[in-house]
Amino acid sequence: MTSRRCWNAIETLHVGVYFTPRTQEVYGALGLRGYWMGYFASRSAALGRPTPEVVVATFHGFAPRLVHRAIPEAWRRAAPEDVLTARHTLARELLDPVAERAASLAPRLRAVLAGMDWAGKPLAAAHAAVEPDPDPVVDFWQSLTALREYRGDCHVAVLTSAGLGGAAANALAVATGWSRFRDQRERRGWTVEEWQSAIDELAVRGWLTPDGKATDTGTAARRQIEDATDRVVAAGLDREATSRLVTLTDELESMAREWSGDHPTLTGGPLRSS
Repeated sequence: MTSRRCWNAIETLHVGVYFTPRTQEVYGALGLRGYWMGYFASRSAALGRPTPEVVVATFHGFAPRLVHRAIPEAWRRAAPEDVLTARHTLARELLDPVAERAASLAPRLRAVLAGMDWAGKPLAAAHAAVEPDPDPVVDFWQSLTALREYRGDCHVAVLTSAGLGGAAANALAVATGWSRFRDQRERRGWTVEEWQSAIDELAVRGWLTPDGKATDTGTAARRQIEDATDRVVAAGLDREATSRLVTLTDELESMAREWSGDHPTLTGGPLRSS
């Protein structure tokens, strides 16, 4: 099994595209309006022109109304291929401090994708199918993205098999300390009523108290969800892909530490959930 260190590093090097102040400027130049239209369009553009329902399904944790405000309007304003190009522009800018190292690792990271089982991982598969970029730094980041979304797809599968909808999954993550943000409810678009309903559902299971605090059972359940995600991810990598990731872990972690030291506000915290 590849280590959590590896996935933490992948997440750290990938995630800056969501937090850089440049997002609205770059996507706004294409006609996309507001942060969330740029977010949903850029993360899903590898799927083509997905409907709101497809975005809700693949992203999982967002309130459907938040997605419907952005999709499909985004596709009336900008072509998916242009959105992907804009996203790569942001990624290239962000990785500039570690560009030489990223370029040197790009072929090795791309080679990992050849040994992965994409069944049941639609968002990751779409990103893996994006044509390799002639700029090795961009290609490095696109391979990171496919890997990041691979773990995300596996995590969604585990959450849904545990019977956790988007609001409940987020409420549990917040209560148990696995969420990056204390204002996760607002960020993911859930109303106060929806959030409380999710807490009530989790309280019936004995995972949260009625006021939303984690119980020992809930804390253990959330840890088991993360461990199950690791097992599902590992099952989808063949021996060669696993070996490649193991040999890349130290270098990716070193890069992530160097990069996050220069961009402390853009990492969103350590990897905890998709």
